[in-house]
Amino acid sequence: MVVDRTLVLMARRPILGQGKRRLAAEIGDCAAHRFQRVALGRLLQRLGADPRWRLCLAITPDEPAQCPSATFVVGQGEGDLGQRMTRLSARLGPGPLVYIGSDTPDVATADIEAAFEALETSDAVVGPALDGGYWLIGFSQAQRQHLPFKSVRWSTPHARADTVINLSGKRVIMLRELEDVDGGASYRRWRRRMTGGQGA
Repeated sequence: MVVDRTLVLMARRPILGQGKRRLAAEIGDCAAHRFQRVALGRLLQRLGADPRWRLCLAITPDEPAQCPSATFVVGQGEGDLGQRMTRLSARLGPGPLVYIGSDTPDVATADIEAAFEALETSDAVVGPALDGGYWLIGFSQAQRQHLPFKSVRWSTPHARADTVINLSGKRVIMLRELEDVDGGASYRRWRRRMTGGQGA
């Protein structure tokens, strides 16, 4: 068991009519809410029981919550994504730290293990998303003191490039590319994968 590894799952509390607004605009509030609950629940179940890391569920809005699948649950706090990840890094224990979101339901335990293995020889690891962002980002203990989030244009196709520029001169390893489910087309592709591979 590797106890100094921390995996942070960044998630919005699944509340009908509040989360996944872009997706809801295309597929409706109920379907978007159902996706959010299913995706988050499966990620927690898949990743929470693995002894190779501690799973921290970082949730927003910041209200008390319990989650048997997570080692602990914390609030994300205010600010943009970079500010929230920086604050979480300062709060969590030492060691390599990996963040993922809850919008990429295809993340597997092998992806997380690959990220932590990459951090044994690199400063940072990035899981690129099709939309120009990333579904995973992680840092060695040393790099946690210099997080690369200054002037990142969040929620744009430039987010990954901005972050990688901030890591100039550092050793960065890229993982496989995955797709966030943010709109109707990506949702339908996810549904086809689920139906074809594992059932609805």
